[in-house]
Amino acid sequence: MRVLVLGAGRVGSLVTSDLSKDYEVWVVDRDEGRLALLKGFANTVRFDASSPEGVAGLAKGFDLIVNALPGHVGFRVLKALVSVGRPVVDVSFMPEDPLVLDGEARRAGTPVVVDAGFAPGLSNMFVGRAQALLKHLKNAVILVGGLPKEPKPPLYHQVLFSPNDLIEEYVRPARMVKGGEVVEVDPLSIIKEVEIGGFRLECFPSDGLRTLLRTVKAESMSEWTLRWPGHLSRMRVLKELGFLRRENLPYTLKVITPLMTYESPDMSLMEVRCEGLDGRELRYTLYDEASGGVTSMARVTGFTAAAIARLVLRGEVEAGINPPEVLGMREDTFEYVVSELRVRGVRLESSVHGT
Repeated sequence: MRVLVLGAGRVGSLVTSDLSKDYEVWVVDRDEGRLALLKGFANTVRFDASSPEGVAGLAKGFDLIVNALPGHVGFRVLKALVSVGRPVVDVSFMPEDPLVLDGEARRAGTPVVVDAGFAPGLSNMFVGRAQALLKHLKNAVILVGGLPKEPKPPLYHQVLFSPNDLIEEYVRPARMVKGGEVVEVDPLSIIKEVEIGGFRLECFPSDGLRTLLRTVKAESMSEWTLRWPGHLSRMRVLKELGFLRRENLPYTLKVITPLMTYESPDMSLMEVRCEGLDGRELRYTLYDEASGGVTSMARVTGFTAAAIARLVLRGEVEAGINPPEVLGMREDTFEYVVSELRVRGVRLESSVHGT
């Protein structure tokens, strides 16, 4: 079977290398340097994958497309792929609602899994699994972050994926559920201290619930992104001064990206707490570190996407737009993805608390 990977960044490259063990993989990117690193185990094509029309034409000869492009082009590319009836696993952090394409994907008989990464992605699967086991959720909280193990001043953070998508977390209104209703908050208006995995960190509300807002019912539900102390207060000042406005962002990124680009192994943390109406709480925890020259963020995102891609290629995903929590609600698909991550060295645990 033939797989086309759009984007040869850190995540796209890892998905390419992982899937090439079992399938014929082609990867496209406009950066020849990135492609050169993949020629040993994949077919490479220099191509501007941000062109929806071009991608749609290129994709027709493949059994599956993995969209690992930045979020600002993700939806347009996904829409084009659905229009030509191509199965897709999408890890782009798009601001648009992908569920609007569900009818078209169903009519075409095309399976599509969106938000198929770490968070959103694996975090959604944990919430979906908790709902399947607890039946009704009272509260769901996602704590998640990718962090440098050795944070450096002045920003105490590290660029681990697209800088534009990183900034998007600070400017896109964060949607959460309070009292059964969806509300929006300014991401940097709330900064809390938290201890997770033995680390003292800070967290802020982020817009990672996405499809969970429509697929899972709970009295309260929220996602909080983890950062080292000091980073969020600095980003808040930049935002208040207007440096994170879209018209100023190109100049801002030129200044702050180098300050967050340095050598330090990264780590990924996640804790998902879901409380049922019966008082029981299911807790899922994850810890991972960079390994073999591959960042942890690329590992937890890319390995999740690759596992989901295998499910699609095996015909185990239904036609339509499938959010990851749907895969979590099914025991077989949930256990498969978790087992694939564990085999690759990602530490995952689950526990039950309460009555």
